[in-house]
Amino acid sequence: MAGNQNPFAAIFGDDPFGVGGGFSGGGSRQGAPQVEFNTNEEFNKMKDKFATMGKKAMIACAIIAVIVVAVAYWWFHPPINIHSMDTWMFIGIFILLPSFLFFRARAHAYKHGSAKVGVSKAKAKTFDTLAWIPVAVVALVAVGTLLSLSFFPGNAQKYANILVPADDEFTQDIQEVNYDEIPVIDRDSAMLLGNRTMGSMSDLVSQFEIAPTYSQINYQNHPVRVSPLGYADLFKWLQNREQGVPAYVIVDMTSQDAQVVRLDSEHAIKYSESEPLARNIDRYVQLKYPFYMFGEKSFEIDDDGNAWWICPVRDFTIGLFGGETVSRAVLVNAATGECQDVAVEDVPQWVDHVYPANLIIQQYNWHGKYTNGWLNSWLGQNGVVQTTPGTDGSAGYNYIAKDDDVWLYTGVTSATGDESIVGFVLVNQRTAEAHFYSCAGATESSAMQSAEGQVQNLRYEAILINVNNTPTYFMALKDNAGLVKKYAMVDIQSYQNVAVGDTVADTQKSYLSLIAANGTAANTSSVSDSALEATGVIKTIATAVIEGNSHFYVTLEGDSKIYDFALPGMIEIVQYAQGDTVTFKYVEGDPTCSAQSIEAAKSAKANSADAAGASSADTAKASDEAKASDGAAKDDAASSASSDASAEQNTA
Repeated sequence: MAGNQNPFAAIFGDDPFGVGGGFSGGGSRQGAPQVEFNTNEEFNKMKDKFATMGKKAMIACAIIAVIVVAVAYWWFHPPINIHSMDTWMFIGIFILLPSFLFFRARAHAYKHGSAKVGVSKAKAKTFDTLAWIPVAVVALVAVGTLLSLSFFPGNAQKYANILVPADDEFTQDIQEVNYDEIPVIDRDSAMLLGNRTMGSMSDLVSQFEIAPTYSQINYQNHPVRVSPLGYADLFKWLQNREQGVPAYVIVDMTSQDAQVVRLDSEHAIKYSESEPLARNIDRYVQLKYPFYMFGEKSFEIDDDGNAWWICPVRDFTIGLFGGETVSRAVLVNAATGECQDVAVEDVPQWVDHVYPANLIIQQYNWHGKYTNGWLNSWLGQNGVVQTTPGTDGSAGYNYIAKDDDVWLYTGVTSATGDESIVGFVLVNQRTAEAHFYSCAGATESSAMQSAEGQVQNLRYEAILINVNNTPTYFMALKDNAGLVKKYAMVDIQSYQNVAVGDTVADTQKSYLSLIAANGTAANTSSVSDSALEATGVIKTIATAVIEGNSHFYVTLEGDSKIYDFALPGMIEIVQYAQGDTVTFKYVEGDPTCSAQSIEAAKSAKANSADAAGASSADTAKASDEAKASDGAAKDDAASSASSDASAEQNTA
């Protein structure tokens, strides 16, 4: 482009709109303003002015720079820690880059001289040397980054050992689900219920809004989601900041009840995310502990209903930025700002979230990928596993309540990421205690697709439960409005076994009937709490083979129900026949009731045979005794006759 020609004229022509004047300035209308700017020349002028500043000007600039850095630090509050990427970004932008430019400018001034600065090769060399300091710092950070990478010798094993799960048995470690405590809604549904409840609070809805936190916790041994209110905007903050946030929302994940818990002035939330200045929770805790690197915080309430912020302290154990874990936690009282700095092992029992979910997923993926070394993770991939992805490409994990803690669970699949799992892992979010359960089956997404085959146009989110010692996905089926319409249970190991019901109880009955009928229960000697007992004489008994499994269908005298004894679980049924008496546990179903276990059975025929056998034995015994008595009498008569004959001979 020659001279100072306007670039728009080169592209669109001199008069693209046909109104005269155009870009070149011709015609009756005034042309576009012309701006002459030579980048190199202007930059050199600025550099020369900067290089020739006097001492007073330099002192003034230094003071201004310190003020700017201080204000920037207060506003952005990066941690003062060499393992923090935020720290290095702050140092690079506000310290290293300005220092490099300043030293280079002074070196240039002393090399070539100016009106205020004379030529001085010694000073020019000094400033040239000083200019290398920021470069050296950047180089050291680059080396530290390199030492953090997994391919650096020895690092792969370090990554693999950050989170090492113990191998356990699912049926022994995971208790059967209590249907009164099973969460039936997810985070999105909890948000919907919370927002609806908030809408009924006319005095609050005009000033506050619910924060999107909705942390899942165990509150008084019950799964709930909690979220604080926040100031609706800056003007609402100005009006209410003295009193603080007066409430939080709690949503029961089992009953789907939502309530706004009001706080008195003493317990109102003063430290929150919606605070823009000093009481902003992120700024407050970071400035109070400037050398800590904080991870993803969570909002929780203790057993007395007091609001707290749980702020995990990150630690990097490999190089500068590798091997992230959590070493401590800072508990901040949301009302008073009181802080408790504790090690992970000393965190109180009521706290549920210390290790963020995404960090746990990352740590387990390190373990699954690098256990057999870095090279194997790329070439052979022997034994390489990973967590299952979610349906939307995000991490496919969820939470379950166990031992008054919140545990993250996720399926574990092969490195190829197929539609099956080799097991699943549970990790305690408070202590990072991890357990792996070997269980071949379907991924969460496959189970959801299987449920879609039963009910169309509903959305799902699966959680892991133990039903009759069978690993099972439980899903609440929602419509497009986010309302729960139905429930589903899917057998992890045989995901074609899907039960759907309008209530949790109906779904449970159908599912128990299904797994018993298909003989897929892990341990049929374990009977569900909802099982009923039946006793009677067998009226009819018939056999059938369904999907390769044998079934005995039994009816009892005076009972219209049909009972399904699925083999191999109910193998004892082969001992019985028509007319036998049997006692067993079963689960209601339609059209058949699934037998769970045979409690006791005394065959009527066996009883009759025993009685007949006893009678026959008694008769034989009496006959033998009679024969023995007759023989004894004959022997006595013969002996008497012999004695008489001997007496007669002696007399003769």
